[in-house]
Amino acid sequence: MLHWEELLTFYERSPLIFSQYTFLFVFTIFFAFYLAVFKNITVRNIYLLAFSLFFYYKSGGLYFWMLIFSTFVDYHLANYIFKATTTGRKKLFLVLSLSVNLGLLAFFKYSYFVTDSLNTLLGTDFIAYNFLTGISNVLAGTSYDVTEIILPVGISFYTFQAMSYTLDIYRGHLQPVKNIWDFGFFISFFPHLVAGPIVRAADFIPQVYKPYNVTKEEMGAAVFLIMKGLIKKVLISDYISINLVDRVFDTPQLYSGVENLLAIYGYTLQIYCDFSGYSDMAIGLALLMGFRLGINFNSPYKAANITDFWRRWHISLSSWLRDYLYVSLGGNRKGKWRTKVNLLLTMLIGGLWHGASVKFILWGALHGAALVADKAWTNFSAPFINQKSFVYRALVWLITFNFVAFCWIYFRAADMETVRLMLFQVVNDMSLSAIGERMWAYKHIVSLLILGFGIHWLPDEWKQNWQNMFIRTALPVKAFIIAVVIALLYQVASSEVQPFIYFQF
Repeated sequence: MLHWEELLTFYERSPLIFSQYTFLFVFTIFFAFYLAVFKNITVRNIYLLAFSLFFYYKSGGLYFWMLIFSTFVDYHLANYIFKATTTGRKKLFLVLSLSVNLGLLAFFKYSYFVTDSLNTLLGTDFIAYNFLTGISNVLAGTSYDVTEIILPVGISFYTFQAMSYTLDIYRGHLQPVKNIWDFGFFISFFPHLVAGPIVRAADFIPQVYKPYNVTKEEMGAAVFLIMKGLIKKVLISDYISINLVDRVFDTPQLYSGVENLLAIYGYTLQIYCDFSGYSDMAIGLALLMGFRLGINFNSPYKAANITDFWRRWHISLSSWLRDYLYVSLGGNRKGKWRTKVNLLLTMLIGGLWHGASVKFILWGALHGAALVADKAWTNFSAPFINQKSFVYRALVWLITFNFVAFCWIYFRAADMETVRLMLFQVVNDMSLSAIGERMWAYKHIVSLLILGFGIHWLPDEWKQNWQNMFIRTALPVKAFIIAVVIALLYQVASSEVQPFIYFQF
């Protein structure tokens, strides 16, 4: 049984996440009060801001003060940009804002990587120093370890959201919000706060001032999205992770090439179900409260080529990198070679955004090189290959899917040695005669992979029809379906909390 003290306390090993029953309980209480205040826009926004800060505290602890600091700084610097009368002053305040945002992101995310790289190159013994805990130890008498730098949950997401606000005001595409409370609400809105989608200020801020308006159909769609997200996360992602992926990636040398290959395809499905499941729940929860968030995944493993994949995968990040980084670098306006360089730089930075390590840089470099190669091949082959033929489309889809799956090895592996061991096992310990035996040994995992990929590859119209059928069903039928789903998930849920993969970014 839950106690109020437990609900109000942050537990590092048990953060508040959407797939927990604790969250469902907390959200039910929150939403009951929300229904009492939603008609007053000002009260509604302040209530949502307060709950979002509470949610962030339960997810990331005292780092919610960092969120408040970033909100305060970005709000005021954006106003200074808007009111500045000269281009020079506008640029000055923009540089200050970007420096604060990127400086904090670099400090928390890349301090260890930079110090380790310097020590390797120069033969030094620098140690990363957490100046924030150092200040706390001096001023507040605490005794935190100054060599430990913990990444605040969701810092990459809310930093990019804040930067979109500042950049859009600088470009003249947006006017500032009315007050800091509204800006704080935009930055901290809890459905998308810790793992996206990355919400653009121009898309979200107008909704801050609109009254609640959710149709019966939208309410049904919201519930359907939340259920779909829970099924993806708990039934598919967590089960595959615990029973296959984590074991193999931890010690790949103990498993055969078949098992290593199965784990690679397992992670390919796991990361999609984990991240898109979070996005589904975020979009559904936001819609229940009257806010529309953009789609973040569009069946990415149906992609016809790597360019198409990045139009379908983590759409909010890929479009952010395109509009605020690729275009700023010159996009495709500087000639063919500069376009290729800009693509590579964008994907390298995208890899670094995910993590400060060689494996993420290689992951970004592989995708950047593939994007360049894809554009070159499309232009080269267009005159003599029928790119609309079934055989050609099937072939390029197969190549794209397996290339993406191969790149996920770098994303999931703990280090480059793990990558080497997995590839060694796949190449040198792949016994074709043992495939049937291994598949049978992992029959539950294989069945789940077939089910997950099979549903993913179904026509979009079929899946939309399922959603429409749920929306049209009577309320008692909806309640029965929800009860069955919750009971099923309760039976298969892990006893330990399985955080969403993108919490670490």
